[in-house]
Amino acid sequence: MGSSSCGSELLLPLSELLRLPIEQVNFGMCQLFGIFAAFLFRSYLHPSRTSHVIRHVVVTFLGLHFAFFCFGRYAIHFLGEVTLLYCVMVTVHVKSIHKYSFLVAMTYLTICQIIRVYVFDGKERSADFSGPLMVITQKVTKLAFELHDGLARDENELTPSQKRLAVRRIPSLLEYFSYNLNFMGILAGPLNSFNDYITFIEGRNFEIRTNHLANGQKSNKPGQHDPSPLRAVGCKVLICAVCAFMHLTLLEVFPISYNTDETFILTGSIPGRLFYLYISLLACRPKYYFAWTIADAVNNAAGFGFTGYDSRGKPRWDLVSNLNIVKIEFATSMKMFIDNWNIQTALWLKQVCYDRCPFNPTLVTFLLSAIWHGVYPGYYFTFIAGMFMTLAARAVRNNLRPHFLVSPTRKAFYDIVTWATTQVVVSYTVTPFVLPFVDPSLEFYRTWYFSFHIIAIVLILVLPKKPRCTLKERQSRPETKNTEIIHHCNGQQNGRAHVDNNQNHRKKID
Repeated sequence: MGSSSCGSELLLPLSELLRLPIEQVNFGMCQLFGIFAAFLFRSYLHPSRTSHVIRHVVVTFLGLHFAFFCFGRYAIHFLGEVTLLYCVMVTVHVKSIHKYSFLVAMTYLTICQIIRVYVFDGKERSADFSGPLMVITQKVTKLAFELHDGLARDENELTPSQKRLAVRRIPSLLEYFSYNLNFMGILAGPLNSFNDYITFIEGRNFEIRTNHLANGQKSNKPGQHDPSPLRAVGCKVLICAVCAFMHLTLLEVFPISYNTDETFILTGSIPGRLFYLYISLLACRPKYYFAWTIADAVNNAAGFGFTGYDSRGKPRWDLVSNLNIVKIEFATSMKMFIDNWNIQTALWLKQVCYDRCPFNPTLVTFLLSAIWHGVYPGYYFTFIAGMFMTLAARAVRNNLRPHFLVSPTRKAFYDIVTWATTQVVVSYTVTPFVLPFVDPSLEFYRTWYFSFHIIAIVLILVLPKKPRCTLKERQSRPETKNTEIIHHCNGQQNGRAHVDNNQNHRKKID
């Protein structure tokens, strides 16, 4: 296998044939092979007839092979961060394990991102090694907080979700490497909890979840403990094919850089420019849909991701799903969009930052999200703007939405208007994320005279803030009206009900 510091060049002829960068071809082929390997792993190394140690060794070995195939010598950083953080975990006192782990992991990630952007300057294809490193950083910090909850905090201090996720023992070195470097998640994640992962490796995930329906009732399939993921994987692979086709075709027709074209700005109408802004950002999203969906399919093919049965008795495979495409594209609020985009990262931000931050958790969480994503200035423009847009959207929703719920017609009108507004606002907000340097980001915002920023700030300052209901008031309301209470008190929409793992985490970045 020919390789270099930039990863394998074995598939270079295919890359030239498809006219795609070699790193994208390597990623796609590794994930497709990963689905095949995952099915073999599930069939021939089933936990009922294979020891846990062997399963850990195999998934780790394959994960490292994928990493070196795609990133060459820069995959050493994956081993480096995981080894360094394991040393921190076994040497630091459990009362401080979350703080030191978080500081070391974020520092390591940030240094690598600075080198990638300002030293390599995009000249080496391997520069994208920071993507997997970002997921590893999530995993090591998440586990550190779960260890702190399980070993250093009093049981009465924990929320129900923290109790379930709390880790009660220090993992072995093999378990730690397997959790962070397994082939199902080494390239694109998604993030998952250590307890869920160990349960999967030991084969207890089906026993725990198989007899429960989405509505909380018992399943009528008591003897089925190992449902096939073939249907779920097939659907997700089909979605990936559609997303890849849309991304490759739309991106050429609607380049995002055209939003700052001088002729287009001078001659285009405001509605026309807004429509093009929406379409050009729509063309960028299938790339993320492809990466997250195929990563989910790899995990499902291995038997990981089962969450029980739905109300019709069909198996659900959404434990580690990272997005809900339908709810993203038809989101009627900023929160609904955020809740269904990069779900596992939002849960990580909630667990390690938002729930524990003693002051202004919204601001700090957006800041952490920007730092974690990288050091491009455009990322900070996006997340700072996103914070203002989220606060403004919440204020508008709290004050206006109740007036449109009096009839189905008014609500339908409200949903159409808020859908269009949300899509435009999201597109405006995330454009600097795609044009990540200072000059193009500021140039784009200047073409719109920072109008959306100004409108958002005015709405935040002018619209009255409705008081939140206290926990006691919520608990005093009838359980059957829980959804309405949440809407009334917080002015938020419920996201997708993620069974078990995500059930207690759905209220992410408020």
